[in-house]
This record gives sequence, C-alpha cells and structure tokens, in this order.
Amino acid sequence: MAVSEPFEADRELEHQAPDINVRIFQISGFVKWFDVGRGYGFIIPDNGMPDVLLHLSCLKRDGFDAPLEGTRVFCEAVERQKGYQALRVLNVDTSTAIHPVERPSRTHVNVSASSGWVRARVKWFNRARGFGFVSEGDGSPDIFIHMETLRKTAIAELHPDQWIYVRFGAGPKGQMAAEVRLTLDNGPRHTN
Repeated sequence: MAVSEPFEADRELEHQAPDINVRIFQISGFVKWFDVGRGYGFIIPDNGMPDVLLHLSCLKRDGFDAPLEGTRVFCEAVERQKGYQALRVLNVDTSTAIHPVERPSRTHVNVSASSGWVRARVKWFNRARGFGFVSEGDGSPDIFIHMETLRKTAIAELHPDQWIYVRFGAGPKGQMAAEVRLTLDNGPRHTN
C-alpha cells in the first residue's frame, strides 16, 4: 500500500524500534461509521488518506466512549498490513455527530408503525445477518426486526427470550418493526 504524504495540518512522527521504522501519523477526520457490537468503526481522514480503523478498546483506553457517525476525531494512526489503524485517540468532538434517529435508514423497505407500543419477546436475532424476529406471544404472527431499526435507537444487540417494546406495521412479507425500545420508562404506555 502506498503511503500518502501528510498535509500541512497533519504532522508525521517517526518512532524507531529495533530494525523497524514505524511511521505514526497525526490525523483528524470524521467517523464514517462505528458498530459498538463489533467494537470498531472507521474514520475518514481530512487529508485524503484511506479510511482509518478505530477500535473501541483504543477509545476506552484513552478515556472516550463509542462515537456516533459524524463525530470528529483527532488521533495518532499507524500503517498496518491491512491498512491504517488508530493507535491513540487524542481528542473527540461530538458537536458534528449524527444522532442515530437523524441517520437515513439503509433498509430496502421502510415501514410506518400502525400499532401502538407492544411488549414482545425476542425469538432470535442474528447480528451478522442483520435481522431477527420477535413475538407478542403464542398465536401472534412473528414481527421481523432489521438491524437498521435497532441502530436508530443505538441498540447494539438483541438476545433470545429478551423482552423489548416494539411498534410495527405491515411489510412486504408480514409484520415488520418500525421502532424498538428496551424500556418504556418515562415514555408511552404499551397496549398489550
């Protein structure tokens, strides 16, 4: 991979190790996306370099929480075998972050909620496939739930037999979740 020269705003620091020349770049950029469940995401550097991998462990070690999309990050990065990776996070500015509800949905189908809030049990959810099903109980049709619906409310994962609250509507193949919450504390009452 070709190493791009840093722009004026970015300083290149070189640290020597035995028989190895490690180049550490100070970069600033915006979070392209960050998946808390997977524990990583990517930064789009301001200087035009390729995207920089950002691990949750790096953020936590340096005193920062998982960032939302659009968060501005200033960090030191190093080139690894598969590309650039954040080595140390120096500063995080959330003033430009996009709240999950403001982010456009990436699902192929958008459904409008036609139900009130109902309590439902997770039948199964596969994070890698990006979807699963919940149910109000025996005799009720399953409700399809897409990962993008969870991301809107910053829910990273669902587990079998977990109880959640959902508003749903008719999708092309049956009931589909439009909104999901883990609790309705200080919010609307459920209808079942």
